[in-house]
Formats: sequence, structure tokens, C-alpha cells
Amino acid sequence: MQTEQNTDTPSGSLEDGIAAPYDFSIMDIFRETWQRTNGLKGSVLGAIALVFIIMLVITFIAAFATGIENFAEPESFSIVAALLNLVVSLASYPFFAGIIMMGLHRAVGAPVNFKMAFAYFNYSVPIIIASICMSIMIMLGMFLLVIPGIYLSIAYMFTFALIVDKNMDFWQAMETSRKAVTQHWFKFFFISLIMVAIYSISLIPLGLGLIWTIPMFIALQGVLYRRVFGITSVQTPPNETKAF
Repeated sequence: MQTEQNTDTPSGSLEDGIAAPYDFSIMDIFRETWQRTNGLKGSVLGAIALVFIIMLVITFIAAFATGIENFAEPESFSIVAALLNLVVSLASYPFFAGIIMMGLHRAVGAPVNFKMAFAYFNYSVPIIIASICMSIMIMLGMFLLVIPGIYLSIAYMFTFALIVDKNMDFWQAMETSRKAVTQHWFKFFFISLIMVAIYSISLIPLGLGLIWTIPMFIALQGVLYRRVFGITSVQTPPNETKAF
């Protein structure tokens, strides 16, 4: 992977993220994100394709093992099928955390490769617990007039990255993310809306635009995280300037 030549990479810190003296321009975020997307596409798309195949194989093996051969038939949607889908979904989160870490590496110009999707299984327990807790909290928020659910879905966006990068437990990561994002929640909200719009447009030409927008989403996560918290678990190349 190519590394940048002495680029300006504003970084926050864990303390800054919580106290929120940080700030950023939405346009600056997207400008840097697009630059960081270059050099990330192959690794991210390769990792996602490989994870998808692994999850598919696990699903079919588990389905046959439990006697659920055809998910297309209504009677197949039993309690066993629902539990199977839940287990497979939860099992995918450690892979997703690894893909998010690709974005963090790219945000500081560190090397990235598809194997990173499989490099963070030691964080599986807090990541899976966090995913369950976040889902419950967001669903409860949706039942409570919808707005609390929307708020939490944005506020918890850095949870997985904090678990891995800062070695936090699941609740500490959730609360740290929430407190930090809340200080500039509307900026994060509008960034998310813009990204959803870009993603939707990329689906129009037979989905070919996803080749750029999926890695762009991962790069966006890394750039935003670095701007708020700084990145402590990634070794920065000598030619990449970074301030924590």
C-alpha cells in the first residue's frame, strides 16, 4: 500500500473526545475521506467478500445440521432458524471490527490488508456484548418516539473502534462514544445522511459504485475516529505526521 507524503492529519485524544474541544468541517472530512479511500478498496472489498463466503458456508452447514434445509419456505422460519440467524449475525461482528480497524490504519497512512478482518478475534466477547446492548438500547429508543433511537444509532458509532483501539470494555466504549459524539451530534448526523445519499446513488448503475462507496464508508469511520479520539494502537509510518 502507498503511504502519503507528509500530510496534515489532525487528531484528537481520548480526553479531547469526551470533553469535546475538538471540531471539524464536514467538507474537510469528506475531502480527506475520499483521499484515504485510494489504497483501501482492494483490501476492504477482498475482506468483505471473504467474510461473506465464510458466513454463507457457516449458515448452510448450521442449517443442514439443524434440519433447516430451505429458508425460503415459510415453515422454515422457526425458533431454531431465528436463533441460527442471530448467532451468525453476532459472529460477523468481530470480522466487522477488523474491517473498521482497516479504516483506522488508513487514517494514519499505516499498511492495510484483507487479513486484518481476522486479526481481532481476541476482542470478540466485548464486541458481541456491545452489539447486543447497542441493539437493545436503539430498539428501546425507537419505541420511545423514535428520536432517542436515532440519537443512539449515531452516538454509538465509535463503540467497536474504542473497544479495539483503546482496549475498553463494552459499556465504557458505548458511553465514551455517546458522550463524545453528543457534543457535535448534528455534524455526525449530517455526515451520516450525506454518506447514505452517496451510497444510494452508487447503487443506481448496477451497484458498480459500491466499489468506491463501501471502502469510502470504512475510510470515513477511520478519519472521524482519528479526529475525535486519536489512534493509539496503530504504528504510524515515519512519513506520516500525526498528533495525538
